[in-house]
Amino acid sequence: MKSPLLLLPGAVPAEGVDEGVAAHYGDLFREQRALADGSGFVDLSHRGVVTVTGEDRLAWLHLLLTQHVEKLPPHQATEALILSPHGHIEHALYLVDDGATTWAHVEPGTQEALIAYLESMKFFYRVEVADRTGDFAVVHLPAGSIAATPEDVVARETPHGRELFLPRERLEEFAGAHGPAAGILALEALRVEGHRPRLGFETDHRTIPHELGWLETAVHLQKGCYRGQETVARVHNLGKPPRRLVFLHLDGSEVHLPPPGTEIRNADDGPEGRKLGFVTTSVRHHELGPVALALVKRNVPVDARLTAGGTAAAQETVVEP
Repeated sequence: MKSPLLLLPGAVPAEGVDEGVAAHYGDLFREQRALADGSGFVDLSHRGVVTVTGEDRLAWLHLLLTQHVEKLPPHQATEALILSPHGHIEHALYLVDDGATTWAHVEPGTQEALIAYLESMKFFYRVEVADRTGDFAVVHLPAGSIAATPEDVVARETPHGRELFLPRERLEEFAGAHGPAAGILALEALRVEGHRPRLGFETDHRTIPHELGWLETAVHLQKGCYRGQETVARVHNLGKPPRRLVFLHLDGSEVHLPPPGTEIRNADDGPEGRKLGFVTTSVRHHELGPVALALVKRNVPVDARLTAGGTAAAQETVVEP
């Protein structure tokens, strides 16, 4: 879905998964600084929006999600995962319930598969699942923003900012009143700084929640009855996920960032050394310079000197080995 805000002055379209919104509006670092200072907003209108209504909605979702949502209070934001039978991450949902409807936004293009799964699990429960992507646009307001949430708009309030489920026809009006706009690259830089994983970026077909630190935010370890729970419990009790998320400070003298998938090796082993992991997201941060998130093998020493495609990389622990 192509955002009308791509017509704003300086807008440069994003590519790949984030196609449809602006990568930036002409000044990446200025946009990052604005968000860090609590001003502006980010157009996330390409993200999928899914709603669940019906009196059984929270009890039903509780059976399917990794998070404890059975008694989720109205307007309290949470996040949750849907796992495969083997415990691999399939979907990430960013949720809030307004007292009558549970709202979720998800990665662009994943809503159809998510809804298909949810529909297959309805059975006798009194719930209705709907794709509202065509009706509502997600808008991100940074932490500290003084912009007011319109009374008739559902919002998720998190430590990292506020996400509005804004009626799509009001997106341009909102932009005019709450500018300046910041592009998705500015938000990605702050996400990497905050060590926050993103589905499809830090995940592949075999990722489990323990590897990314999602146990702390998206998994409730005292609940059961969801697909993949056995893997979550077993790995948590043994304490041995195969990989772990790290934060990398990259050599700032390099012109190009290592793209996602770039192999990570031990610098002491040379360019032909054993592969230890791979870059998942790399960005240029307005204060930290070039930085990245990466997945490495669990037993990589925390003080190991690493390279990412030949670029020197100092690691910072995100998930303890």
